[in-house]
Amino acid sequence: MDQLPLEGMPRRLYSCTPSRLNTWLDCPRRYRFTYLDRPAPQKGPPWAHNSVGVSVHNALAGWWREPYERRTPVMAGVLLNNGWIGEGFRDAAQSAAWRARAREMVMGYAASLDPADEPVGVERTVATRTSVIAVSGRVDRLDRRGDELVVVDYKTGRRPLTEDDARSSLALAVYAVASSRMMRRPCHRVELHHLPTGSIVEWEHSEESLARHIGRAEAIAVEASEADEAYRAWAGEAPRGSRTAAAGRTPPAVPPRIDEVFPPRTGPLCSWCDFRAHCPEGQRAADGRQPWDGLGDD
Repeated sequence: MDQLPLEGMPRRLYSCTPSRLNTWLDCPRRYRFTYLDRPAPQKGPPWAHNSVGVSVHNALAGWWREPYERRTPVMAGVLLNNGWIGEGFRDAAQSAAWRARAREMVMGYAASLDPADEPVGVERTVATRTSVIAVSGRVDRLDRRGDELVVVDYKTGRRPLTEDDARSSLALAVYAVASSRMMRRPCHRVELHHLPTGSIVEWEHSEESLARHIGRAEAIAVEASEADEAYRAWAGEAPRGSRTAAAGRTPPAVPPRIDEVFPPRTGPLCSWCDFRAHCPEGQRAADGRQPWDGLGDD
């Protein structure tokens, strides 16, 4: 018996994180390498600035999990030392110097906090869905200020932050919407806490601005979902083994139509791409970087 066509059936929800959506925006080829190719092409070496960021985030998350009486600046430094990630640095001396800088960073930040002001969540996963997307992500910290929630995001990069960074962040807006829906409490304020300078950049969203961000996320998701479907169709047609590569090897060639769906989006970010070794266009667009160049050390 012939099956009736499923016309008019709703599209399957696109499951994603803000990071996945932003990866599609940054570079569709990197998106394919990251989320679709299996096994994924081998990444380049770890970045030292990422090691600093993860070490700091982990220390601050651990600090809030300590009993109240142990939430001291000294404890923040101890947690940073104990959880230090030493990958990507030029040598042991550079790693040790940055460990000391990061320790001072978290101790100074912890000194500005009220240890009794218990967050609603630390490294808390929040999620929501619309008719188009099922989106989730992890919030560094979720505070309660009066009757409202506040999304707090830690930043450790060199570049000073501006109000526009908070206003335009798709991730922060998504976290605010998801937090509000999960906790049944308003959430409009998002904050970027820049630890190197001790500055806080904030933005107060309106319902309209949050809705615009969700609409933007949906639009990106529609594009990425259509590309995913094209990839799955090719994978289903490809001979067995033709779309995979052994770990560490260059990914196999893909047909031009798939490369057209996932084109490289070249620019300065190509210098920092984990998959630069597998992308000739990216190599031509920007010079390669040493794993410790993001630190800004001379």
